[in-house]
Amino acid sequence: MPSSFTLELPPYRKPQIGKILVRSIFDRTLFVLGRSLAVAAPAGLIIWLFATINIGESSILSIISNFLEPFARLMGLDGYILTAFIFGMPANEIVLPIILMCYLGKNTLVDLDDTFSIGKILTQNGWTLLTAINVMIFTCLHFPCTTTLLTIKKETRSLKWTALSFALPTICRNLNLYVYNIYL
Repeated sequence: MPSSFTLELPPYRKPQIGKILVRSIFDRTLFVLGRSLAVAAPAGLIIWLFATINIGESSILSIISNFLEPFARLMGLDGYILTAFIFGMPANEIVLPIILMCYLGKNTLVDLDDTFSIGKILTQNGWTLLTAINVMIFTCLHFPCTTTLLTIKKETRSLKWTALSFALPTICRNLNLYVYNIYL
């Protein structure tokens, strides 16, 4: 007896490697690179301006970090770390160079080849094991970078899902760090 459930498959078509490569390169790679360039270049300029323009004796970057210091202390961080995560939103991989730039008081990003020097800079600026653990938790639950948020917006066509993608890890991270630091 024939089954009442029937699965109809579309006709088989031989894959066209050229179309797949072109579509993959243009639709995915160049689109993401273009978006990251549109976001990262202005962000780099803003970070550089904030690091070089002084108001009184302090740079704008230091003023922002000092303002964020009390909020950062609630999460077991310092103002420079929180500032770096905020300014690192266009590209999450620039967070550590921004932290080092702030600690060293330079207006350029720092070369990350010498890990011993990086460890020395961090410990000289008050990093402890607890600070390192808090930064790791903060990194694991960090909000998505701007390019990812733009991709979510394009694919879902919804500002609601984009905002939720940003808010959910941010809320979870802040609650987690706040509770973690209360009990330590």
